[in-house]
Amino acid sequence: MTIPGAWRRTARGAGLLAEDGTVTASIFAEMSARAARTGAINLGQGFPDEDGPLEVLEAARQAISDGVNQYSPGRGLPALREAIARHQHRFYGLTADPETEVLVTAGATEALAATILALLEPGDEVVTFEPFYDAYGALIALGGGVHRTVRLRAPDFQPDLDELRSTINDRTRLIIVNNPHNPTGAVFPVGTLQLIVELAERHDAVIVTDEVYEHLTFGVAHIPIATLPGAGERTVTISSGGKTFNTTGWKIGWLTAPAPLVTAILAVKQFLTYVNGAPFQPAIAVGLDLPASFYTGIAADLEIKKDVLERGLTAAGFTVSRPQGSYFIVADAAPLGYPDGAEFCRALPGLAGVVAVPIAAFCSPEHRPEYASLVRFAYCKRVDVLERASEQLARLTARA
Repeated sequence: MTIPGAWRRTARGAGLLAEDGTVTASIFAEMSARAARTGAINLGQGFPDEDGPLEVLEAARQAISDGVNQYSPGRGLPALREAIARHQHRFYGLTADPETEVLVTAGATEALAATILALLEPGDEVVTFEPFYDAYGALIALGGGVHRTVRLRAPDFQPDLDELRSTINDRTRLIIVNNPHNPTGAVFPVGTLQLIVELAERHDAVIVTDEVYEHLTFGVAHIPIATLPGAGERTVTISSGGKTFNTTGWKIGWLTAPAPLVTAILAVKQFLTYVNGAPFQPAIAVGLDLPASFYTGIAADLEIKKDVLERGLTAAGFTVSRPQGSYFIVADAAPLGYPDGAEFCRALPGLAGVVAVPIAAFCSPEHRPEYASLVRFAYCKRVDVLERASEQLARLTARA
């Protein structure tokens, strides 16, 4: 039986459509299954192995006890929308009306989905950086868009500004900026962000930012594009509570944007999940109001973990990037004799009892060779787990 529909182009956009027309599992599902099957340490998928702040967890329990268990308002509970607005002003000096310029979503992924599907017409071009989070490719394809990329090259994974200028044009409808960047850990400097705003104004494009790692940077400040002159009127800023509060399973995300953009996005979002996570919304609101010491503390703790894994990977013989943020570090397996990162990742559970994912899985087919030997490791784990992983990786020997 032939099954028609948008599923085929969606799977192709995410790199999951095999040559025979079947849909393959995502690399995250495949490698997490390998970790479960082999007992390997899972440094492939970006989820923490420690719970978030007690105040946030207790607030969720209290909300359940208080009966916050039915549908929330379509835009999200007022307490969370107001907390998001306070957060944006407190950290970035941005003003957002919680009634009209804030929208709560089922994680950042739904915010991205609703935004892309709402603002895209078939044939419109969408520009992202590459490597790119696989959902971007899938959603652009689902919306009938044309995916254009600007490559981020090792070791610093910063874009070539001339390539950025030549890629964004009058056919560009959306520019998606993932900053801090997954999978590379790069943080883009203000000059790059200013050029994006300039190009968006010149070509009348909407900027969509994915800022879920906004509080997890090391020695560099996170600069939301919406704070730059000329950006506010054309920017949809997306974030979530999962990475900041170690609650990735709660799927509480949000976006802020000018009211007309929010209204357009809500017209689509309400037919995706409608609403979600009622008792978790007031809990995330509590988290957003935690003191500054919490936010500096989570970045400092994560940097310690990053350093543990970075030392372990270097000692094992990898060439290692130096991420400025996010959960991830990129390592080159070529010095160990593995030019194919996918092959290496599939062998790694047996070689060292550790799971990683190949960077090529985040790339379009034509650009995968450029990233072939690179792999991504997640360091959002307990220090003792990272130390054990480092010890196991030290057993690797260079392959002739």
